[in-house]
Amino acid sequence: MDGALAAAISKSSEKFASIESAHLGPMLDRIGESRVVLLGEASHGTSEFYRMRAHVTRALIEKKGFSFVAIEGDWPDAARIDNYVRHSKVPRSEWTAFARFPTWMWRNREVREFVDWLREHNARVKPAAQVAFHGLDLYSLYNSIQVVLDYSPERGPRHRDVARRRYGCLTPWQSDPAVYGHATLTGQYQTCEKEVTSMLTDLLRKRGAYAQHDGERFMDAVQNARLVANAERYYRSCTTARAPPGTCATATCSRR
Repeated sequence: MDGALAAAISKSSEKFASIESAHLGPMLDRIGESRVVLLGEASHGTSEFYRMRAHVTRALIEKKGFSFVAIEGDWPDAARIDNYVRHSKVPRSEWTAFARFPTWMWRNREVREFVDWLREHNARVKPAAQVAFHGLDLYSLYNSIQVVLDYSPERGPRHRDVARRRYGCLTPWQSDPAVYGHATLTGQYQTCEKEVTSMLTDLLRKRGAYAQHDGERFMDAVQNARLVANAERYYRSCTTARAPPGTCATATCSRR
């Protein structure tokens, strides 16, 4: 059984002498016009896997026209990298990107080299053709709430007060949201679903007025509000299913 599996893998594999010289033509042909390509790795933190993934990602960008990279990382953290690679003039964030466990997954030399390459690539193309860098995870509850609150003053004091009141429902659980899920399951605490969903729907309802003036900053606020709503639902459903929060080792390239 093991021999047959090894033989099947060997037959399907494509050999290469080095990562930098690996010929990606056959793989790109198979990808064809696919809009999403999932790039995984056999183990987290292995240099060769990270370097090969970067090699493939550069080819997808340069030869296939993919327009953003989405990683298994938090949206606010990836937004700091996105601002860097797209040369955005925005104030520095108060937190350090990718400081939450596992820090080594994205804060390493291989990822830094790819990020620097992406910044150089974006400097050579028109703004509309720049490649973005986004995060898919939903564990940044505290930072995402703070991003929405920071966006609120520009909409007026009332908007910020409403946002503070709604997100105040989750404030006691920001450091350990899993406890929130358990508290709602046992009936010891109310759910915050209505509050966080209302915050998101209010922003989306005013998309026409806000997006016209704020552009990327409005999109960032909406994505963080969406993340808070999804995270609230995730921690409730995760506890209900009695399953611990899980992770999926996947990076994604996609066309807009």
